[in-house]
Amino acid sequence: MPSYTPPLRDMQFVLHEVFDVTSAFGEMPAHADVDRATIDAILEEGGKFAAEVIQPLNVSGDTEGCTLDKTTHEVTPPKGYKEAYQQYIQGGWPALSCDPEYGGQGLPATINGCFYEMLNAANQAWTMYPGLSHGAYEALLAHGTDWQKKVYLPKLISGEWTGTMCLTEPHCGTDLGLLRSKAEPDGDSYLISGEKIFISAGEHNMVDNIVHLVLARLPDAPAGSKGISLFAVPKFNVDADGNIGERNGIYCGALEHKMGIHSNATAQLVLDKARGTLIGQPNKGLQAMFVMMNAARLGVGNQSLGLTEVAYQNALAYAKDRLQMRSLSGVKAKDKPADPIIVHPDVRRMLLTAKAYAEGGRALSVYAGLLLDKEHNHPDEKVRKESGEILALLTPIVKAFLTENGFKATVECQQVFGGHGYIKEWGMEQFVRDARINMIYEGTNTVQALDLLGRKVLGNQGATLKKFGKEIGAFIAAEGVNEQMAEFINPLAMLADQMTKFTTELGFRGFQNPDEVGGAAFDYMKVAGHLVFAYMFARMAQVAQQKIAEGSNDPFYLGKLQTARFYFAKLFPETLTLMKTARNGVKVLLDTDAALA
Repeated sequence: MPSYTPPLRDMQFVLHEVFDVTSAFGEMPAHADVDRATIDAILEEGGKFAAEVIQPLNVSGDTEGCTLDKTTHEVTPPKGYKEAYQQYIQGGWPALSCDPEYGGQGLPATINGCFYEMLNAANQAWTMYPGLSHGAYEALLAHGTDWQKKVYLPKLISGEWTGTMCLTEPHCGTDLGLLRSKAEPDGDSYLISGEKIFISAGEHNMVDNIVHLVLARLPDAPAGSKGISLFAVPKFNVDADGNIGERNGIYCGALEHKMGIHSNATAQLVLDKARGTLIGQPNKGLQAMFVMMNAARLGVGNQSLGLTEVAYQNALAYAKDRLQMRSLSGVKAKDKPADPIIVHPDVRRMLLTAKAYAEGGRALSVYAGLLLDKEHNHPDEKVRKESGEILALLTPIVKAFLTENGFKATVECQQVFGGHGYIKEWGMEQFVRDARINMIYEGTNTVQALDLLGRKVLGNQGATLKKFGKEIGAFIAAEGVNEQMAEFINPLAMLADQMTKFTTELGFRGFQNPDEVGGAAFDYMKVAGHLVFAYMFARMAQVAQQKIAEGSNDPFYLGKLQTARFYFAKLFPETLTLMKTARNGVKVLLDTDAALA
């Protein structure tokens, strides 16, 4: 049975020592009173909930799965899930970073992100029930009518109701312009008919109502994505005062049988003249839904971050305990019949790969959370605008790079266990299965790569990338004179310089042939991810070096430097191969009709 210990020390290091979040919050009137003691207390209690309440349900929930009553169309989650959810709302956790005007606690999104990392590490499938609710809250807060905000937001914030995102249809996934669901006007509301699939937390009995955010077409809608509207469609209809009424015409027709996240109800939803209200403007639904989708993409990166951490913890414990063979350089455990496998270099490579991906991902997640807080709360309009631009640039990296790394890390940690990693009782195979979906949903990683290179970088001639590059350049200039930092600064500076030339070259090729962008996008995304990780690790190394120079004997800082050295020596160099494969062009992919006949 796997275990989980919240990585509070590393979170505190990133929050307080690397990014000094309390000083950043002090510049925002909404968060000026948030101090270190408050942050640490929240995360300590949040970690207890994750480790003590939902983590023990992870394996049993995966085994049991969800049950659909085909007569009532009600879904029952695994044993203990409903009770854990009640503890979650009694603790006030859904309200953590929500607007106080509607009952929220108004704390920074950065802190909420750290809390959700722990929830995801403890039990990703359970965490998806409240996680999607937060995205629905954000979409309604940004685009909802006064009535929708009054009725839905307090219930979503309290956790009494949950929310979903209903985009995908059987014939239509990424290409939402093909969707067929229809919305017919009926007085002040609409009657919506159609079918949606792959709806996470789409049906369950843990709460009194579920607010589905549904994409559909009005009768006179233009074709394609320009003719999509967004509607709030509750499981149970609500009256003008928000009181629950009769069952609405939206129900679960079936549950998906999946590779992983078994305990989350991934539903096929049928809408038969389900009553809903319009969110935002007619035919502008994607604009409103993207608020939820962008939040979800950051959340999915967070899911893989959590799985990377918990897989690493269990693999490390196993490697210290499992005895197999002797060290190639001589006996290490003389009092035992064999050495623990952690003495073997390749086992350490697997462990350090997961550790580096977890620590780099955590730093990036906190950095992105700070950008989100600044975008919404900083008093300086210029800071808000630039923070939003850089966050938009980094969002596909958070989603795609962290999930690619997360799957690799869980597989490496499974490998540490040898044959035992393939056996269910150790829990490692579940981490691998659960991690796999994160590379697919909320926009596949290929879609994220295309979004990054085609829209976020080339779409504005690299203007946002240059802004982010200036921040990295300032750090390089400040630390470049420090000889102790050379091993971290030099590769970062090299890649930052190469990135400019690499981007320009791909942009020129894409101008001549748009398929060149498609052929290079995935490799480009990973190179960009390493640029960000190199910056994060250099910043973490700088703090660790400074603490050691000041006389600290805390082994944490030496461990941080050792992890950074491993990252730059063993993971970062793949950028050379990635740039080479991207530059090899698209012809070798498209001129293959005979090969793919």
